Amino acid sequence: MRYLDLTLPTAAENLALDEALLEEAEAGEGDGETLRLWEAREPMVVVGRSSRVQEEVRLEACRERGVPVLRRSSGGAAIVAGPGCLMYALVLSYRRRPELRTLTSAHRWVLGRLTAALGPRVLGIRCCGTSDLAIGERKFSGNSARCRRGHLLYHGTLLYDFSLPLIAQCLTMPPRMPDYRGGRQHEEFVMNLPLPRETLRRLVADAFDAHERDGDWPRATTATLAAAKYGRPEWNEAM
Repeated sequence: MRYLDLTLPTAAENLALDEALLEEAEAGEGDGETLRLWEAREPMVVVGRSSRVQEEVRLEACRERGVPVLRRSSGGAAIVAGPGCLMYALVLSYRRRPELRTLTSAHRWVLGRLTAALGPRVLGIRCCGTSDLAIGERKFSGNSARCRRGHLLYHGTLLYDFSLPLIAQCLTMPPRMPDYRGGRQHEEFVMNLPLPRETLRRLVADAFDAHERDGDWPRATTATLAAAKYGRPEWNEAM
């Protein structure tokens, strides 16, 4: 699997690159499967494809702090990312992995591999809810997916040194909560994974046997998506 370690300058470009990698695979370019790791240089809020921004985001607080609010192409609720939150994106081939065509199987496959890779270093990691990773009852990873005809984009967050109070400052309580959350506020529910940054990055790459480093990436498609979609209010503030 191709390994791409690349953080672009802006929030819009970083979200655009995840989708561009999926489009690249669908077009039959590249080898079809990629793991990308990145980490936003400044805090950002990312809402799900169907999120209602007014319901999930404290917009005034975000404006005061200069935190941009963008919409991703996959589902799920709003998240806060930034320094100390490792972001990963997998583009997976249905031809190679036909068992991933159901989302339940995709969640189980990806999160199972992450659990197997991280578990020997941190005791108590388990899959919770639909697509969370937690230690005990506290979440450190949320994940979502977008399906196309031949490929799946599966991406998520891994908190390891994140400013956790920022989550409650930027987000309301989510409209849908897994049972294991038990109605807890953000600061009582989330936690940082106790691993150093470089160790975490290596373990994630090992989890998917992603060691084929490749400096090439779909620059033109990324730029087009950033300008025409992820950088525009019409997309980010649609609901």
